[in-house]
Amino acid sequence: MSQERQYWLMKSEPSVFSIEDLALAPKRTTGWDGVRNYQARNFMRAMKPGDQVLFYHSNADPPAIVGIARVVKTAYPDPTQFERGHAHFDPASTPAAPRWDMVDIQFVKKLSVPLSLDRLREEPLLKGMVLLRKGSRLSVQPVTKAEWQHIVTLASG
Repeated sequence: MSQERQYWLMKSEPSVFSIEDLALAPKRTTGWDGVRNYQARNFMRAMKPGDQVLFYHSNADPPAIVGIARVVKTAYPDPTQFERGHAHFDPASTPAAPRWDMVDIQFVKKLSVPLSLDRLREEPLLKGMVLLRKGSRLSVQPVTKAEWQHIVTLASG
């Protein structure tokens, strides 16, 4: 497995968990639980400590990249899948054979000016970005190094 840093985008609705919530979390760290899509789960399984994350507010006005985080703990079983009555409970998942994982991420910084989805669409260098593909709804997705670098440049003005 490559030791090269990887880059990701993780979506959250700000009314559920915002970049501000991450900044206020103990140790500015949280477990990214509740992912119930196999492809997004597999992306989390590929994450390593030190990987960089674009924090994206979905279902916002406007939807936008609002901050940067980093992965601080590799994938491990998401305990909410076992909690009866929890919104993320999965009756088909067992502690012996868990289906769903989570990673821990840590706040790095909030962008001084969010990068809206419309703004990102204006960038020719980002035309192949997973986020900008028609029908892309994954809550966890890869970002190429070139896309990451371009977005960081845009964010710094």
